[in-house]
Amino acid sequence: MAKRGKRYQELIKLVDKTKLYEPEEALNLSKETAKAKFDETIELHLKLGVDSRHADQQVRGAVVLPHGTGKTVRTLVFAKGDKAKEAEDSGSDFVGAEELVQKIQSENWFDYDVIIATPDMMGVIGRLGRVLGPKGLMPNPKAGTVTMDIAKAVQEAKAGKIEYRLDKTNIIHCPIGKASFESAQLKENFETLVSAVIKAKPAAAKGTYIRSCTVAASMGPGIKVNSSKLS
Repeated sequence: MAKRGKRYQELIKLVDKTKLYEPEEALNLSKETAKAKFDETIELHLKLGVDSRHADQQVRGAVVLPHGTGKTVRTLVFAKGDKAKEAEDSGSDFVGAEELVQKIQSENWFDYDVIIATPDMMGVIGRLGRVLGPKGLMPNPKAGTVTMDIAKAVQEAKAGKIEYRLDKTNIIHCPIGKASFESAQLKENFETLVSAVIKAKPAAAKGTYIRSCTVAASMGPGIKVNSSKLS
């Protein structure tokens, strides 16, 4: 295991590793441990009692955080005709069709955070699956990024819509704001995301659904949250 630096060693002293904190207390503590020279992201990590290897136990969706993530989101829309104009009018940073596929392929271009597409463009974008998939950028109907309502999708993305999905270890990792956020803002974002994950519980899930919950600043230690009241 890599040795932690002095700064981290000091921060970890602020956290009682044997304690399960109530959400508000944990979020306040995560703000206290955000001592880096930049505005650290506050992250939420949820370990679920499901098995992501089974199709009927997948947990995936998207939710708009009430106070956003604190990050400026750059959108890329694949659309043509009226839908391309709708994307431009909605303030999308980039709009195009086949020419942008070529740009991504030839220039390894990734100056955007979210890709939105109309359904008719998915055949074209499919060629980028191996490139976009590993980066979590492939548009998906479940996340609301494959849609005919381009204006709404762009507005939600810029307002702080995030996608949540299980990793191979059955954990969901998501940003819920910045250390500079007010505690009440972080708490509302936390509750909104947790509520969305609970609503997405698969029918095939058995036993305890939320096994553990942890919050942490980007460069800070994990803070365990009492998950017994969450689900």
